[in-house]
Amino acid sequence: MVSAQPRRDEAPVMSVRNANKHYGGVHALRAVEFEMVAGEVHCLVGENGSGKSTLVKIVTGVVRPDEGTEVFVSGAKLTHLTPYAALQHGIHVVHQDLSLFPNLSVAENIASHKYAGHGLRLVGWRETNELARKVVNELDIDLDLQKAVRELSVADQQLVAICRSIASEAVILIMDEPTAALTHFETQRLFSFLRQLAERGVSVLFISHRLDEVLEIGERVTILRDGAKVGTYAAEELNRNEIVRLMTGKEVTSGRPRDYTRPEVEVLRTDGLTRHGQYEDVSLELRSGEILGLIGPRGAGRTELALSLFGLNPPDAGRIYVEGKPVEVRTNRDAIRLGIGYLPENRLREGLVLDQSIENNTVITDLAQILGRWRFTDPAKRSKLAESVINDFHVVAPGVKPRARALSGGNQQKIVLGKWVRTSPKCLILDSPTNGVDVGAKGGIRQVIDQLAEDGIAVLLISDEESEILENCPRTLIMRDGRIHGPYETAELDEERLRAMIRHEQELAV
Repeated sequence: MVSAQPRRDEAPVMSVRNANKHYGGVHALRAVEFEMVAGEVHCLVGENGSGKSTLVKIVTGVVRPDEGTEVFVSGAKLTHLTPYAALQHGIHVVHQDLSLFPNLSVAENIASHKYAGHGLRLVGWRETNELARKVVNELDIDLDLQKAVRELSVADQQLVAICRSIASEAVILIMDEPTAALTHFETQRLFSFLRQLAERGVSVLFISHRLDEVLEIGERVTILRDGAKVGTYAAEELNRNEIVRLMTGKEVTSGRPRDYTRPEVEVLRTDGLTRHGQYEDVSLELRSGEILGLIGPRGAGRTELALSLFGLNPPDAGRIYVEGKPVEVRTNRDAIRLGIGYLPENRLREGLVLDQSIENNTVITDLAQILGRWRFTDPAKRSKLAESVINDFHVVAPGVKPRARALSGGNQQKIVLGKWVRTSPKCLILDSPTNGVDVGAKGGIRQVIDQLAEDGIAVLLISDEESEILENCPRTLIMRDGRIHGPYETAELDEERLRAMIRHEQELAV
């Protein structure tokens, strides 16, 4: 496959030449060449550790590259690049956390650049509101300018962050994992908006692990592997498997769930479970060694149901049964005692204590395992348990002492899985277990989930990615507007039909 040339016969709006960066003995970037032209949506992909973040940090002035690296914007060579200088040259980043001021209004956030780097000055309310109104009108966005940002949905907060960049006269807009917290509908709205920006001449650098979205939105795709550039390709010449091969250097193909005979032992069952305003009349059954899929748009009640099963969101009506017996699950202590574990959707905020060591994170779910004489924690037992998690789950980590935040997303997720498996659960609820991790890490997590089922653990796998459900789950439930539909035999579904059923474009008939 031949690398693609710029789609227009014009000078690049941004180019990076001979980008190198060492962190101690680690060569994070190796002579990377990269360029964008005006008005294109250009995608950047690669596994965790491939150099994507380092490249972005260089062009935004966050890190200083090694000598010999050159960055050009609109033909001008930038020297001594800093974050403020990058903004002055029109390079803006919409981070995954959006970096907005939640207590300020939409208008104040959009116009906030007017008050950055200028010392103390009074807020010009008329100027602020006029600027914000001009941007949202030009982009045809329906936003309440006086509403506090914290009251907006994630999708609307993202639009505010983009409007702020446009108000700052962005030439290049870098979007880092922008769809991670969006529904399918919100993602499509975002894509429409990005295409509109490209038509206005803004260059968009789109970074994502979701390869189907990369192929949908991107015009060209640059692929990095181990800090080096593999190539830049026209998106229309690629498919998902080809991108995976170029990213990893391996042939990785998607597949169907393993051969499966439905077990007879019931582990978890709900009957008419209801939490008013969140979900209603949910009845499902989960058996030992089964991987049951649950898919639906964000806001459908999936996570709220999971939290109820784990004792963090007690239902208003209905019953929960464990191994055929009715139980009360009013707290997470009740759930753990009953053999229910939960991997939360947001591993960084809810699944890990990022500033604690890997060792402490692995033992936190069951301290009884590491108690020694006089009921004090035994350091030797603690280290041994942590090392067993690292070995059994193939976690790439420099020992057990570093902080959890130092790990890649896939390795963080394996730590969260490992700490629950060490509690010997009967049932594990996995809420979006591969969200935000690269394709290589997804494969590793899938192997872990398969092994959990082989060991007889019942798994409820919650996801908003059709491919994840189709590749892992023999049976699938669809959740929409707080109600469960199904189960369906996954072998009878494909991505197109499953997506249509989620949107209710096809009948939800079993």
